[in-house]
Amino acid sequence: MNIDRVEFLNWMERIMKRFDILSGDLENREKKRLSIDGEELLDNQDVLQMLKITYRCLQRYRTIGKIKYFTVSGKVFYKSSDVHQFIRDSYHGGKYTPR
Repeated sequence: MNIDRVEFLNWMERIMKRFDILSGDLENREKKRLSIDGEELLDNQDVLQMLKITYRCLQRYRTIGKIKYFTVSGKVFYKSSDVHQFIRDSYHGGKYTPR
């Protein structure tokens, strides 16, 4: 199966247009990230992946007040800075600390 130069260039042009569309979609997605006062908001799924913990563990942290959160229309959100502060507060310098 051989294709001529013109057909090849047409296919490459179509592929490049598709890449441009995908690139625009990614840029729009970045702009649509939720934020409040210029700070990114994270939902449960984002925090679970970031901390590599279970939903129940995250729920426990909220209940005992270890991590700050707020709700909007019944959905739980976390400020990015609050999650990073939680990580800093929970870090033990790589040393084992018995409970």
